Amino acid sequence: MNVTIRRARPGDEHDILRLIHALASYEREPEAVKATPAGLAALLFGDAPKVFAHVAEMDGKVVGISVWFFNFSTWTGRHGIYLEDLFVDPDVRGGGVARALFKALADEAKAHDGARIDWGVLDWNDLAKGFYRRIGARHMEGWEPWRLDGQALKALQEE
Repeated sequence: MNVTIRRARPGDEHDILRLIHALASYEREPEAVKATPAGLAALLFGDAPKVFAHVAEMDGKVVGISVWFFNFSTWTGRHGIYLEDLFVDPDVRGGGVARALFKALADEAKAHDGARIDWGVLDWNDLAKGFYRRIGARHMEGWEPWRLDGQALKALQEE
């Protein structure tokens, strides 16, 4: 399989959203997606984007995405990348697409003097965890993900 990885560009938002929906279904939350093509286009390709994406193409079709943003480590004093989502069409899995997307992220980290790439994975997703181990990633013991959203976020904002 010949895969091409490139930064997302205007016009890719529909394919990105298609794969976001596929990811949400895979993660057993198909109704959770609220993103729209127009919203993605504004956030990814607007004047001062704070979120970025790469797409993987095979034979002119987008078959994979990585959606990411820069974070910062006070301990290293350097930026890193937080990978929000990575998804590869099931029909092409095992062909190096996910590895190529990670390589593009590693190149971004290098270009920006980034210290690391961080992401989360669902506890039941052993297939993904196996892949991450094969590329040299490690599970961060002792850290738990936390979130403030919905009504709790609104209440804090209104204090």
